[in-house]
Amino acid sequence: MNTSGPLESNLCVDVLIVGGGPAGLSAATELARRGHAARVALIEREDVAGGIPRHCAHPGFGLRDLHRFLCGPAYARRLTERALEAGARLFTQTMMTHWCDRHAVEVTSPRGRHRIEARAVVLATGARERSRAARLIAGDRVAGVLTTGQLQDLVHVHGRPVGTRAVIVGAEWVSWSAVLTLRHAGCKPVLMVSRQAQAEAGAAATLLGRLGLRVPVLTRSRVSRIVGRERVSAVEVEALDTGQRRMLPCDTVVLTGSWIPDHELARAAELTMDPESRGPVVDTSQATSRPGIFAIGNLTHPVDTADVAALDGVAVAEHVLAFLDAPERAGCADRVDGADGADAAPYRRVLPGDGLRWISPGWMHGHTRPPRDRFLCAPSRFVRQPLVTVSQGGRTLARRGLLWPVSPGPVLRLPAALLDSGRGCAEPLVVSLAEASASSP
Repeated sequence: MNTSGPLESNLCVDVLIVGGGPAGLSAATELARRGHAARVALIEREDVAGGIPRHCAHPGFGLRDLHRFLCGPAYARRLTERALEAGARLFTQTMMTHWCDRHAVEVTSPRGRHRIEARAVVLATGARERSRAARLIAGDRVAGVLTTGQLQDLVHVHGRPVGTRAVIVGAEWVSWSAVLTLRHAGCKPVLMVSRQAQAEAGAAATLLGRLGLRVPVLTRSRVSRIVGRERVSAVEVEALDTGQRRMLPCDTVVLTGSWIPDHELARAAELTMDPESRGPVVDTSQATSRPGIFAIGNLTHPVDTADVAALDGVAVAEHVLAFLDAPERAGCADRVDGADGADAAPYRRVLPGDGLRWISPGWMHGHTRPPRDRFLCAPSRFVRQPLVTVSQGGRTLARRGLLWPVSPGPVLRLPAALLDSGRGCAEPLVVSLAEASASSP
């Protein structure tokens, strides 16, 4: 258990970070390095910090933040070690259960209930895949139905078998991660099923997966029913365009992608929430609608890679420290008009238009740049020749064509400079995505 000792019954800190994944650990490291080592506490409900990468045995982690090519468990250990070396206090097996008042929270650990007083709170609770019930898949309630996270935990953490033949629901990047885990466990993936016209991971990833891993991908289809007694014995697969159905024998079903933030604490704090992403709305400083509460990582953009979430944690440290130095001047993501002072720039709302489901950050805070100088958004459909348009008050401010197709799975990253021309007007900025060939010149 990577922890900093027992948690006191009443703890007072400068910053409380909730969630010990890449975003939370990176925020703890950066804040501790900047002189708040003894006053930064991170709580994590699992036995060990590190988040989702702990369960991902494949390589590919740490490229953007650590400039290393690591497997998931090694990446998680390295982030945890960095936070402890910087002097941050980590408390595992500790879950936040209640907001007491403005920045005071109640947590529960094996030692009982505790109260933590903090001057600022950073929510880094991440995201999870939607369950079978949330996806409205009918049929028998039997064993053998797992999300990718459950699958990876069973195989890589507990070393347990998962079956012999698996059907994978979804065709995102994480779906191919599930394929690798199944093969490691000796389970044969027999089919990947996607509702989309094109696999969410994109044509290149799908082709490589089909050729290298030999898993067929069936698009414009869905698993409509699960059949079995004590364990899955087959699934019914329906073609969405024709309604034709067929039965496919299998003993395991893996539900991948279709992410939703772990947003319960954000909702309990009555933060302004995005109706599409289901995460809290933040501005470019990653501040929420409640002063002193920040939200980072895949809680606000479900879901991008672990290293992008980690860089959110690095970026938020500067804004948290600015709040601690002058809380009365801190902004709020619900604000619409200009800030106080002749040199202060106003807030501007940023909204998704046609072709996008959500965009984050949802507010521009003066001249503050978003993490990595990028806005993150979720395409709602496959676009072969993408054209991004930024408009304000009915006027087109900027257009940019992209050199690669986009699909509903991966997050689309847009340069913040595209939105710069709209800072002088109170109207919201609207970012849209369309086919270049279908747009007027």
